[in-house]
Amino acid sequence: MTNDILIKPDMKVSELLEAYPQLEEKLIEIAPVFVKLKNPLLRKTIAKVTTLKQAAIVGKVSIADMINKLRSEVGQGNTDLAAEKNTEGGKPSWIDESRIKIFYDAREDLEAGVHPVNKVGQETAKLKNGEIYLLVTPFTPAPLIDMIAAKGFLTYSEDMLDGRVLTYMMKE
Repeated sequence: MTNDILIKPDMKVSELLEAYPQLEEKLIEIAPVFVKLKNPLLRKTIAKVTTLKQAAIVGKVSIADMINKLRSEVGQGNTDLAAEKNTEGGKPSWIDESRIKIFYDAREDLEAGVHPVNKVGQETAKLKNGEIYLLVTPFTPAPLIDMIAAKGFLTYSEDMLDGRVLTYMMKE
């Protein structure tokens, strides 16, 4: 029975929608950026690697609110997750425009359903210590940031007023 599968922050978006296909519209209601899940290519790629916690970051919503709204729709109880907020501490001191060695504007690729993870992974591997990779996307690429951070990179994302998100990645 599908409602035996507890909705929790580390659940992948694809697992959620496989277990509870009726939650696709609720997810879009919670954060309109998720309308991109209607694109079959993005659904096959991004939804398989993105956790609900990462999706909350992308959608700029509280993970506790997201989980509780989704659980409510399928008759599961609320969770006591502490509200997680992205703290604004300003740009880190390691970000120096002169150290940017590779720039990639992934917005067009993302619109075409091409996930930038492979390209970013290959290109960041070429960086020397202290060099910066700058990625431009229309949303915070939380799963990709987690992957790069796990490889020992410093990361920082900044929302721009024009809708772009700049993500800096520096090899230490």
